[in-house]
Amino acid sequence: MKLAAFDLSGSGKTLRTIWDRLAPLPGGKRVFDALLGVLAPYTGSVSPHFEEIRPGYARVAMTDLRPIRNHVGSVHAIALANLGEMSTGLGLMFGLPDDARAIITQLQIDYLKKARGRLVAEGSCEVPATNERRDVEAVSTIRDERGNVVATVRTTWRVGPKPSGER
Repeated sequence: MKLAAFDLSGSGKTLRTIWDRLAPLPGGKRVFDALLGVLAPYTGSVSPHFEEIRPGYARVAMTDLRPIRNHVGSVHAIALANLGEMSTGLGLMFGLPDDARAIITQLQIDYLKKARGRLVAEGSCEVPATNERRDVEAVSTIRDERGNVVATVRTTWRVGPKPSGER
């Protein structure tokens, strides 16, 4: 499997192909974690662990590590925003028709309490059935190990047709 063959420019087909091949295998989800980090380096900067991805839903975990901490000893605000954005985007892109793509146009986050320990983001949205140009809103709830909501992320994704010639 060549990395050059995978383009993550909003392609649900690419995500589905990689996830469907790797997720059922022993250690396959960890390979997916690493591969997505190579293909989307900023996403990989928080060392995400992809637990479940299906059309309109993604659950992504993040371990509280020193490189993503702030000066008050909790997970940095932007690391939380990254986690929430990726959980909304993956669920959306995973379900998009093959001739559609998406790009984020808005992100809002409410920080509700200090985030520490293992964090899990659950993102969800309605996935459009066509590539018709539209905005799709998605929400992610980020919880700590005790189940406390530490942040809520709201995103808007612009969905539309892929330009001709794009995979």
